[in-house]
Amino acid sequence: MKSTIFENTGANLVASLRITLVTIALCGGLYPLAIWSFARVAAPDLASGSLVRDQSGNVVGSRLIAQAFTRPEYFWPRPSAVNYDASASGGSNLSPAGPEVRQRAVKSVAAFGADAKRPLPADLVAASGSGLDPDITLEAALWQAPRVAQARAMPLAEVEAEIRRNASQNRPFWSGEGLVNVLALNMALDAMQKAAVR
Repeated sequence: MKSTIFENTGANLVASLRITLVTIALCGGLYPLAIWSFARVAAPDLASGSLVRDQSGNVVGSRLIAQAFTRPEYFWPRPSAVNYDASASGGSNLSPAGPEVRQRAVKSVAAFGADAKRPLPADLVAASGSGLDPDITLEAALWQAPRVAQARAMPLAEVEAEIRRNASQNRPFWSGEGLVNVLALNMALDAMQKAAVR
């Protein structure tokens, strides 16, 4: 009787190991490989991280991850609770009613130079859930336009036209006005100025 129990246990162990190995091979190897291969064919840009390159071909960022722009001639993204660190995506987990969130909001308002007469759009005050949101609203981009135009010595109308062009290219079906990708907009303005110098 004992030998039968041990034989059954041994057979069950071997069967369990086989199932485990097959599951690891399928779920940990073949399935990810199939999805990766499909993505490389169906959407190669997205599968590669939506990398953005400058005119020389150097990678300067990703369309999907915000970067910290602080110079006045550039549009600035939403605040980030993770300091724009792509390896630490996430929110701050601070209470919306807590003093830390208020202090961060006051700091953002001061950095942008907003006041009661010219209030700051909400997305330039509040950090996104990931801390890496690469887009701002059309309203937030237009709000920053005077500062950027002055710093670049460009006509405000040209800067606003480029903002609207960028927003119309980035309009999700649920957004009425379109979103503005900060990196793409800053690069477009850099390219415009380089072309004007030539």
